[in-house]
Amino acid sequence: MTSKSAAAAARATVYGYPRQGQNRELKKAIEGYWKDRVTADALRATAAELRRTNWRQLANAGIHEVPTGDFSYYDHVLDTTVALGAIPDRHRAAVEADALDGYFAMARGTQDIAPLEMTKWFDTNYHYLVPELGPGTVFTADSGKQVTELKEALALGLTARPVLVGPVTYLLLAKPAPGVAADFEPLTLLDRLLPVYAEILADLRAAGAEWVQLDEPALVQDRTPAELNAVARAYRDLGALTDRPKLLVASYFDRLGDALPVLAKAPVEGLAIDFTESAAGNLEALAAVGGLPGKRLVAGVVNGRNIWVNDLEKSLSTLGTLLGLADRVDVAASCSLLHVPLDAAAERDIEPQILRWLAFARQKTAEVVTLAKGLAQGTDTIAAELAVNRADLASRAGSPITHDPMVRTRAAAVTEADTRRSQPYPQRRAAQSAHLGLPLLPTTTIGSFPQTGELRTARADLRAGRIDTAGYEERIKAEIQEVISFQEKTGIDVLVHGEPERNDMVQYFAEQLTGYLATQHGWVQSYGTRYVRPPILVGDISRPEPMTVRWTSYAQSLSDRPVKGMLTGPVTMLAWSFVRDDQPLGDTARQVALALRDEVNDLEAAGTSVIQVDEPALRETLPLRSADHPAYLAWATEAFRLSTSGVRPDTQIHTHMCYAEFGDIVQAIDDLDADVISLEAARSHMQVARELAAHGYPREAGPGVYDIHSPRVPSADEAADLLRTGLRAIPAERLWVNPDCGLKTRGWPETRASLGNLVAAARTVRGELSGS
Repeated sequence: MTSKSAAAAARATVYGYPRQGQNRELKKAIEGYWKDRVTADALRATAAELRRTNWRQLANAGIHEVPTGDFSYYDHVLDTTVALGAIPDRHRAAVEADALDGYFAMARGTQDIAPLEMTKWFDTNYHYLVPELGPGTVFTADSGKQVTELKEALALGLTARPVLVGPVTYLLLAKPAPGVAADFEPLTLLDRLLPVYAEILADLRAAGAEWVQLDEPALVQDRTPAELNAVARAYRDLGALTDRPKLLVASYFDRLGDALPVLAKAPVEGLAIDFTESAAGNLEALAAVGGLPGKRLVAGVVNGRNIWVNDLEKSLSTLGTLLGLADRVDVAASCSLLHVPLDAAAERDIEPQILRWLAFARQKTAEVVTLAKGLAQGTDTIAAELAVNRADLASRAGSPITHDPMVRTRAAAVTEADTRRSQPYPQRRAAQSAHLGLPLLPTTTIGSFPQTGELRTARADLRAGRIDTAGYEERIKAEIQEVISFQEKTGIDVLVHGEPERNDMVQYFAEQLTGYLATQHGWVQSYGTRYVRPPILVGDISRPEPMTVRWTSYAQSLSDRPVKGMLTGPVTMLAWSFVRDDQPLGDTARQVALALRDEVNDLEAAGTSVIQVDEPALRETLPLRSADHPAYLAWATEAFRLSTSGVRPDTQIHTHMCYAEFGDIVQAIDDLDADVISLEAARSHMQVARELAAHGYPREAGPGVYDIHSPRVPSADEAADLLRTGLRAIPAERLWVNPDCGLKTRGWPETRASLGNLVAAARTVRGELSGS
């Protein structure tokens, strides 16, 4: 096929779409179901209507082939686990008794049964449920969800493409099940798994699927020769099937590297590849392997992870180059649009000038359609769109909003000495011990306490003018008083104020820093029914005035025990925002770090002796390729130290991380030079404690003993057992006792019970250590 005919065949598609609905209808329906306010049938009806709405919006926008199967009640990897029959033994009875309740039990746990482990989806803030596999795992096909959703789309008269997590990525994401040897490799189950994929593919073909998309994002990470051989074997076997749809193997988030020639040779009909800046090198690598003769190429040229308008002319240039490298070139976003908000047009409070620079899921869909039209019919047919796009790009590039000379001058003046504490850790530890006087195995929490309906109502009333600022602040004071009183009565050693005034750990600070932009409706799924509104980094960052000192100082005035100051670190402020794409991330991180440094210093001056700077995204933002790790970790750890290094030796600096694979960054954790780190550990059975010990981590650490992402209340005995496991890796004089993460999403009854058990466990183990 010539380049001209390839262009004429160009179609528009996307890999996935936001699930929640315009007003987060899915969240409300699911949480209503959990509270017995919504029936299962009503929940299913809401979900079906949301799917139909999404598909119609996509088709009406000009998308030629809509995705199906990407919709989920909680997580698409968990959906894959169900489709493959890989139900953990402890959940099998619940799933057999009621499939929907069993599904949510795997995600959230019950009082008696622990949930699946949860961690980050590659380098995004989306969380997936980790499959648990072992030598005895038996896979069985359950294609019901995929077939049902495909038939729903086909019934609307749409061309639809089912999307599944591919077999290799599924196994590479999995971990050994509890009780299975830690060195068990789930990838050894590939030959057992492939026949189940074959059965699902056959069912989808019978239901009317022409194409099926198998997502293999794990292939953009460093892969061993054995893993690449597994890829070749998997797609050799699937490609050889006679009863199957055409196969489109998709990758995204980074460059394919050594996996590209393997996929190019595979007997599949198409590849979907990321060609955005985050995957630089894929175009050249594709040309180097001779392209994809006889195959379909879906080119991801619209960034599916940021919210800036696409440079349409640049993307058209890329697409033009790709025309000679495949039999057919289609246009798509670089990954599922799950990672961006739904519609920028819903934002009423953003300045019109800035709104021109933004593209959420619906706007990105329009960009994909425009590019496909330009590729197929010529640029003259999209001349008006190109002119508007050029003006939008020029408006942003030339705007004074994006540059603050004073901020840039200050950042340029930072020296290496500014990123180091005045004394080394051993001396600081002695000073802090004398100053704070904490017991062995000190107890604390991570920061937030339950965000009650009353608190959310108070914030809404303030915004709507139903109460004034004074009335709102009295409500916040009352909540802080309750939180402090509860902690004192429970026996917690280092207190927090509970953060009742904060809407989100990033948004709260972004709203008080220059250079940030908050949205009203920019919701993005983080996990399950947890949605966040990532702020947008528009320009240079500074802190006009203190952000947390007032409420922290008020809380400290209520107690003789130390109250932690709570801040969000510079890397997490970037990772959980939509960042600038017009300057290096390290430059932006330094600006945020300097703003936080001012806040840390002001907290100390106000009498705060313990200050926690959370960096849960440090591992999340780690580049997917190891060759890119050193440069990232250098600026990331420097930014944290710049934030925290201006305090006295007797001021104790904490940090916190959760729901990530910490073993990959233990040296970076060490390089932060924090005095204390708290880490998620309950679901992973104290794995991080062993990783810290293997590294020889010399500072204090609190591996969590209470999984806050489950509604179950851990018993005192369970928490004590986890503490004893932690003590086998971390000496008692350096071990803290804390939950895995903040308590914002939990209710007060379970919080009271769980923290009471946590303190009881600490006292029990202290007694064992002292022999009393």
